[in-house]
Amino acid sequence: MEFSIKSGSPEKQRSACVVVGVFEPRKLTLPAELLDKAAKGYISDIIRRGDMEGKSGTTLLLHNVPGSLCDRVLLVGLGKEKEFREKEYCDAIRTAVKTLNETGAFDGTLFLTETGPKRRGVAWRIRQASMVAQEAVYRFDQYKSKKAEIRRPLRKLTFAVERRNELPPAEEALAQGNAIAEGIALARNLGNQPGNVCTPSHLAEQAMQMAQETGMSCQVLEREEMEALGMHSLLSVAKGSRQAPKFIILEHKGGKVGDKPLVLVGKGITFDTGGISLKPAADMDEMKYDMCGAAAVLGTMQAAARMALPVNLVALVPSCENMPGGNATRPGDIVTSMSGQTIEILNTDAEGRLILCDALTYAERFEPEAVIDVATLTGACVVALGHVATGLFANEDSLARELLTAGEEAHDRAWHMPLWDDYQDLLKSPFADMGNVGGRWGGAITAACFLSRFAKKYEWAHLDIAGTAWKSGSDKGATGRPVSLLTHYLLKRTEKLQ
Repeated sequence: MEFSIKSGSPEKQRSACVVVGVFEPRKLTLPAELLDKAAKGYISDIIRRGDMEGKSGTTLLLHNVPGSLCDRVLLVGLGKEKEFREKEYCDAIRTAVKTLNETGAFDGTLFLTETGPKRRGVAWRIRQASMVAQEAVYRFDQYKSKKAEIRRPLRKLTFAVERRNELPPAEEALAQGNAIAEGIALARNLGNQPGNVCTPSHLAEQAMQMAQETGMSCQVLEREEMEALGMHSLLSVAKGSRQAPKFIILEHKGGKVGDKPLVLVGKGITFDTGGISLKPAADMDEMKYDMCGAAAVLGTMQAAARMALPVNLVALVPSCENMPGGNATRPGDIVTSMSGQTIEILNTDAEGRLILCDALTYAERFEPEAVIDVATLTGACVVALGHVATGLFANEDSLARELLTAGEEAHDRAWHMPLWDDYQDLLKSPFADMGNVGGRWGGAITAACFLSRFAKKYEWAHLDIAGTAWKSGSDKGATGRPVSLLTHYLLKRTEKLQ
């Protein structure tokens, strides 16, 4: 879809459809009032008759509105004005774009961006509008022999700003929003691929292709190189699969030479059966999403490169399958991690932490400013936070606050969870330095405590996205979270450098 920015009055727009908002109960926004004035009360008369109350999620399409130059006017309900905040704004944009896409309008001009949350500036409103618009029309249907047809899909979307001096920041924000949306789409596409396509080798190929297109550097370590480095914890997970493990290293060198990089680590289990500790059959197909941490990290790297962010970034993606087999790791086996710490594997379905711990140790060689790992790590996090918030753990409160703020800005929210030493005792093992699970209670916390033992040499945060990386049910599919949170964190970081 093509996007543009313009300033101007809605009644003067030569467009297939102009979109304006209506607050509940039956209150026109300023752009809607301007249209209504040009139409000599035509719109307000319709609203008074009860055709449109302004409830959130409702729409009313009008044709041939007097006094306007557009073919159609779409009224979008915004809910109550005093309750109109970030979520309601994004919902309104999403509703508008989905409706436009179904009307047959080739292009549309949105005056909703003039009516965003009062505490958010024009840059935020445009950036979010671009991201939400592209999320609204996203489809993954490449494996369908008969694709759903849209008679005239929306191809051009124009966002309106109130004043001409708002055009430069709006244009910059639009470019950022488009780059972030592209990164989210990449993460969703990777997550939605079936496990027989999206193997560790496929992830590596995608990373190398991205590097060629964006100017980043990419290196892929094979099994023999991982063995030489002592990554026996990671390799223990891969032992049951015929798919070769890969360790992907992607670098964006946008900062100054010598500046410490930020390191992003993404869990890349391309299919998780649970190994010998086999998962139940129900819903196991969703375990193709167990590489959504890797997908999010790759999507974030692509967005950062597209925005040419002036920061040094490193992405580390340990990737393999977790399969049962004659050579698979057994419960009770003991492995030595790259750090030299030994791990008793009590449950082979707690495999994500086993590949991440070696990646966290590998991250030390970059002398990073901070390390953030992203993983669909625990069902316990879903129990704790549902599908709304990502679980956030950190060994520095300042880093946690930065990520929480970025999540609020992006409307891709996280919740700060405890990482107290009291939980560390649950990982004790009589035979090794630690067990890989800590029992039934506080599972998301003990998983984070396990990872923290390998992240003592730098500032570190862990994002457990098990509840936010994908949706089940009728709206099934990867969400692309937390690409938006991470990119907004990077944007704030780079603002401080300038």
